[in-house]
Amino acid sequence: MRRSVPATLAALFVGLFVLFLGPSPARAATVYIELNPSTVPVGDDVGLRASCDDNLKAATATSSIFGTVTLNPQYGLLTATVRVPGGVKPDDYEVDLHCPGDKNASSATGTLHVVAKVEPAQGPATGGGGTAPERYAPMLIGTGLAIIGAGLALGIMTLRRRRLG
Repeated sequence: MRRSVPATLAALFVGLFVLFLGPSPARAATVYIELNPSTVPVGDDVGLRASCDDNLKAATATSSIFGTVTLNPQYGLLTATVRVPGGVKPDDYEVDLHCPGDKNASSATGTLHVVAKVEPAQGPATGGGGTAPERYAPMLIGTGLAIIGAGLALGIMTLRRRRLG
């Protein structure tokens, strides 16, 4: 019984040491920038959503595409919308976030993928268009009316049999 007391005290001492002097928990990364959508054709809008340590102060985003844009606080995040100019070549462009602050100015980077804007020549080939009013429309309407009439006739016959029987 006496041997268990020193072992218990040693375990308690090690447990307290780990509890109070162990490594501090890692801090979550709170500085980021999101581009929505991250792949965009030339001439379309891009939504910027970012977070800094202090989301109550405006931050700036800089890119070679659109220059410097101010992200303003909205709903607890920093947001802005920019348009990709028409003369930009399709490529990957870096967007840098610069958070405000005197001593610990933070930053983050995102990538915007710009693709060429392609307009389709015609719509997709999706079939014959069964609901289109062409040569088959009268046949489809006649068949539908015949099915409805047959359903009504069967309903009336069923009601008459119940009354007679």
